[in-house]
Amino acid sequence: QVQLVESGGGLVQAGGSLRLSCAASGRTFSTLAMGWFAQAPGKEREFVAGISRGGGSTGYADSVKGRFIISRDNAKNTVYLQMNSLKPEDTAVYYCAARSDYSGTYYYRRDNYHYWGQGTQVTVSS
Repeated sequence: QVQLVESGGGLVQAGGSLRLSCAASGRTFSTLAMGWFAQAPGKEREFVAGISRGGGSTGYADSVKGRFIISRDNAKNTVYLQMNSLKPEDTAVYYCAARSDYSGTYYYRRDNYHYWGQGTQVTVSS
């Protein structure tokens, strides 16, 4: 079993930045592909960014390309989401997700992930 705990959410003005963190435990972190998803009120949970187990492969939703950066520190068992140039439409609960992986790729489908954190709220004011 993998436990995921997100932190770093909050209220920020449009144009500002936030960095989300997700600490993982319960399994060797370097065997996990990781992802971030966002769920706005009344909407489905959507892919934001994904990263392979070694960090060499990353992917992003079109809506965040050039603004968000996903990274990981396998020594600290933590994945990050650096969010820059935030927009009001980025307002959502952000969830960290994980799955065991031996292929070295990242995943963008919600049903590819087996473990989820509790979420952290990000609110961007205009």
